[in-house]
Amino acid sequence: MKKRLKFLDRFLTLWIFLAMVIGIGIGYVIPSLAEKIDNLSDGTTNIPLAMGLILMMYPPLVKIDFKKMPAVFAKPKLLILSFVITWILGPLLMCILAVLFLSNEPDYLTGLIIIGIAPCIAMVIVWNELAEGNRELTAGLIGINSILQIGFFSFYAYFYLEIVLPLFGIKGLSIDVSIGQIAETVGIYLGIPFALAVLSIWLVIKIKGENWLNTHFIPAISPITLIALLSTIVLMFCLKGEMIVALPMDVLKVGLPLVFYFGIMFTLMFFVAKYFGADYRDNAALSFTAAGNNFELAIAVSIGVFGINSDQAFAGVIGPLVEVPALILLVRVINFWRRKYYK
Repeated sequence: MKKRLKFLDRFLTLWIFLAMVIGIGIGYVIPSLAEKIDNLSDGTTNIPLAMGLILMMYPPLVKIDFKKMPAVFAKPKLLILSFVITWILGPLLMCILAVLFLSNEPDYLTGLIIIGIAPCIAMVIVWNELAEGNRELTAGLIGINSILQIGFFSFYAYFYLEIVLPLFGIKGLSIDVSIGQIAETVGIYLGIPFALAVLSIWLVIKIKGENWLNTHFIPAISPITLIALLSTIVLMFCLKGEMIVALPMDVLKVGLPLVFYFGIMFTLMFFVAKYFGADYRDNAALSFTAAGNNFELAIAVSIGVFGINSDQAFAGVIGPLVEVPALILLVRVINFWRRKYYK
């Protein structure tokens, strides 16, 4: 039986557009409400938004089955391949695409780079299931990527924004990002939900058992991510309603390099993994892990470092707007390649 995307996930692009429109409408119709929300801030941190971002990251981290991580270490060649393409080539590719497409838009350029250094730990499960990939390998890769993000994301972000960009001749951006700012943001928006997730898993298993965790608790909290993501977008656009005139063109500006990124990363991983002898199920897990990104973390970091009204945060919002239709198309592509290359 052919697997299908759930209704809410299938129309995620539509829900994001609607959240944008609702946010802009609130900002115009009730400007006093937008002002009150904006006043609930401490520096660049908006308190209601911070709570939403933490909630957004929580369910994907609860879903990680860390016991399946050994499945990755049992295939060291595939693990090394995934690390090289996902963590080394991927960020570099996004940096190159950002410079090529957005050299005159430094804020959007910065937002894209932040997206590029955050491998996916949530929606990749959905794409892998649709493509009938290796669940255990996917879970293992997600677990490793989540730990790497907690430990190295702040250093990686600083490295690309402050050291690599000048090598491309991009100077004078006045980014002025300190590693402390990024580390603090990652600690809040990834560290806190990670700690809550680990605590939740331990408590639920201890009280109700692992089967109840998987059959009741995780399904119950799963919608929180979508609700928190859409609430975040409503708040962002409520506070930045004036950008409606530039919205369509800016979506295209940010979306085009993302489409190239998804396609290149997916294709590169698929054929390199096939060359190194990966079977179809392993290849599907590797390819979708490489192509997807952790937009929740990218949005959180952009808002935490640059502010809720920043173009960097807007670039993060465009990410899932483009990713859903692009990855649905890539599910069709890999099914075609499965028939062609895996008899």
